[in-house]
This record gives sequence, structure tokens and C-alpha cells, in this order.
Amino acid sequence: MRPNIEAAHRKVEHLNLTDDTDTMNVTERFLRYVTFDTQSDDETNMTPSTPGQMEFAIYLKNELESMGLEDITLDANGYLMATLPANTDREVPVVGFIAHLDTAPDMSGRHVKPRIVAGYQGGPIVLNEQEQIVLSPEEFPEMLNYIGQDLIVTDGTTLLGADDKAGIAEIISAVAYLQAHPEIEHGKIRIAFNPDEEIGKGAHKFDVEQFGAEFGYTMDGGAVGELEFENFNAASARITIKGRNVHPGTAKHKMVNSIRVANQFIQMLPRWETPEHTEGYEGFYHLVGINGSVEETTLSYIIRDHDRARFESRKREIEHLVRKTNEEYPGCCTVEITDQYYNMREKIEPVMHIISLAEQAMREAGIEPRVQPIRGGTDGAQLSFKGLPCPNIFAGGENFHGRYEYVPIQSMEKAREVVVNICRLLAASK
Repeated sequence: MRPNIEAAHRKVEHLNLTDDTDTMNVTERFLRYVTFDTQSDDETNMTPSTPGQMEFAIYLKNELESMGLEDITLDANGYLMATLPANTDREVPVVGFIAHLDTAPDMSGRHVKPRIVAGYQGGPIVLNEQEQIVLSPEEFPEMLNYIGQDLIVTDGTTLLGADDKAGIAEIISAVAYLQAHPEIEHGKIRIAFNPDEEIGKGAHKFDVEQFGAEFGYTMDGGAVGELEFENFNAASARITIKGRNVHPGTAKHKMVNSIRVANQFIQMLPRWETPEHTEGYEGFYHLVGINGSVEETTLSYIIRDHDRARFESRKREIEHLVRKTNEEYPGCCTVEITDQYYNMREKIEPVMHIISLAEQAMREAGIEPRVQPIRGGTDGAQLSFKGLPCPNIFAGGENFHGRYEYVPIQSMEKAREVVVNICRLLAASK
């Protein structure tokens, strides 16, 4: 099944592009984009997983057409691609910039009501007085890094959507800037916006050959300066525990309570190797779901580690504990482990010049690069293994996936500048 593309086209007809979109600044674009409800959904088994993503893609396609971009394609799965042609005769590698259409399923992205806090002066920001929702530096001390800047916040009832609509706004605004400044030489630039990154499927149907870039960057990081080419190796594990239900009055030596067995399994994993006790390069086991009765209980884990050997060891440990459980409760426990993505570092290391290029682009924008591992994954990780080396650059937001999300306008402007600088520097180096 697919979302109805014709219906999506009709739904965006009322959103006109009569204003001159190539002169819109990054803030105006972002504020328009967050009006689209694009939460992804892992349960639909469709691509894109929700109709709002296709509606947003169609809107963006219309915007790119109005800007005069070339080779614009939007396929039935919601993958939108376009080209800004080179304005130089030099042989310049084709570079790509990528961002995702969807927002996280963790919190509603419908009826987002953004508000600009101009010239933030420190202290708490009341997001919603009625519901007493407050964004405070006591809980989020990073806010104090943005004193004097203009913060876009939510009303506390939804996420904001800077992850990754800020990235989309930055890429399109950078392209518009290059169009408005033909004196800046650049090679062929490819851009792409894809669905379903937040449910780990953003790169699954991404046509790398059609995209045709030598390398790319996802604009999907957090605070200013982030530059990432290491991410977790990732797997999911689903443990199913079969019990035996007997009337509790006559259950002695007969009942096997799968919930109790599941609790025993949980306790066998290292207590401190969980997300709430780890940082940096430290991996973890994360219990993300439990559903049970006496008769049957399922445990859903994600397994993460930057080091491939430790990652494989963690998977073996899960399998070992399943065998150990079956020694006490014969045949009750099974596990299904599925690899999700791998650390892109091994694909980036042979082409480290693309990291040096991004670092130089940041420094020329007055930003000191902060190279750090991603404690998660991006589309770039999967794309790197599909043949498109694709590190991750900051989009500027903070507190993604929840009601306390915000993005400084100045951070989005810096991200746009970095994109422009990459294109300029790449052409100048040839």
C-alpha cells in the first residue's frame, strides 16, 4: 500500500508559492515547513509511512520548481531529488546535501505553534502557561550558550520539527543564496529529501545511483559545530518467553510465569550498560518495550556500540542469556536479532578529505568544528554503506523529539553558510 499521491497533491493546492521563494530567508522557510504534520510511523508498512510526508514532499517539489532547479524527481516512495547545475567549467566533484522529511513518532508534530523568543536573555521560558510547561536552563543548561540569540520554541504541546525541517530549510536557503550570487563558483549540486529517517528506514529506498553524487552530507546534527562521521553499530533484539498458565490455586511446580522469567532475564544484563549510565563511545543494551502475560512475554531491546567487535560481543551475550534461561526453563525462550546499521567510520576513513572540507567550511563561517561520535544513527550511515560517503553536519536544534525542542535562528543561518562554503571551497580546490 502507498499513500494516495493524487490526494496529497490536492491537499497542498491551497498552499501557493506566489511569494518569491528564492528570497525567503531560512527562518521564513522553517516556520512554513513546521506546519506540515510529518511524523513517521513504524507500524504502517508503507513508504512513506505517513501521508503527511508525501504532502510535504509535493510542496517542496513545487518550491524547487519555482526556484528553477533541474532534474527534479519525486518518486512514489516520497524521495525528492533536484539539481543546481554547475556555474563553472572546472571539473568539480558532484556534492550532495540530504535531510529528512519526517519528524519523530515520540511526540505529536501536528498543529505545531512555533514562537520566536527574540534576544534571549537567560532564565526560563514559559512555553505554556496554562499547562505550566517551562523550558529552563536548570534542566537544559545548553540554553545559556544562546544568550542574545533568537530562539524558536514550541508551545509545549508538540515537538518543533527542527529535526529535520531545519536541515531542509538550510539546504534550500543555501541553494537560493548561490542562485542569487552567481559570482560564487560551484560545481553541480544535488539535494535530496527522504522520508522515514526517524524509524530507521530513510535510506532503504534511496537510489544512490540516481542521486549521482560523489559524496554527500546529511544536515541532521544538533548544536552548531557538530561534525560526525562515527555512529553506533545497531541491532534490535526481540526475546519471546513462553510461559505456562495454571490456576494459581493449584500452580505449584506447574506454572511458568513468563513475566517473572522475563524479569529474571532483564536482571542478568549488566545494570550499568544502559543509555542512562553511558556516554561518549560507551555502548549499551536498551530495553525499549515489554508486553506480557503469564502465558507469553516479549522483550524488545536495541543494542548499540561504536566498536564492531564489542557490538558483536553484545549480540552474543544476548544469545548466551537466552540459552542460560532455557537451561532453567527448557524451550521457553527464543530470540530474533536484526542488524540495523553499522558505524560509517570505516567508509569515511578512506575519504577523509570530505571531513577536512567540512571543517574548513565551518572555520570560514566562524565556527570551531566539534568532531564527535553520534550516539545514534543517521541516514548517512546507511548511505555510506550503499556507496555514498555521507558524514553528518549540524542543523542547529536542541532537545529533539520532545516538547522542549528549540532552534536558534543564528544556528540555522550558520548551517546555511556552511553549505555555501562547502560548495565554494570544493570548486576553488579544483
